[in-house]
Amino acid sequence: MNSDNDNDGNGEDEQTVFIIIGRVNQEMGGDMAEIHVLLTAPDEDTAVRLCLDALSAKGFAEADLDQIGVMVGMPDEEPHASAYQGALEGEVAIVNFDTGGGGR
Repeated sequence: MNSDNDNDGNGEDEQTVFIIIGRVNQEMGGDMAEIHVLLTAPDEDTAVRLCLDALSAKGFAEADLDQIGVMVGMPDEEPHASAYQGALEGEVAIVNFDTGGGGR
């Protein structure tokens, strides 16, 4: 049986790396900082839940998630290349652009 689910890979080792783009702040109503979150998950709903859990654990009080997509291969440039590798290793990698483009 063939499936049209984009998350189904041909091999057991293939993982879907999602990228979630949004804004966060550490105080309700404060200035929002742009973020990209890279993580592996079996589906979009799980990816969003894991993202929100990780942001909460990092002390972010508010999150506005704008877009979700699937990464197609390792990015060429930092900080996304390191974040992608971290996601493959099971981390939820948060790239925060308003703090100097810091990585995970």
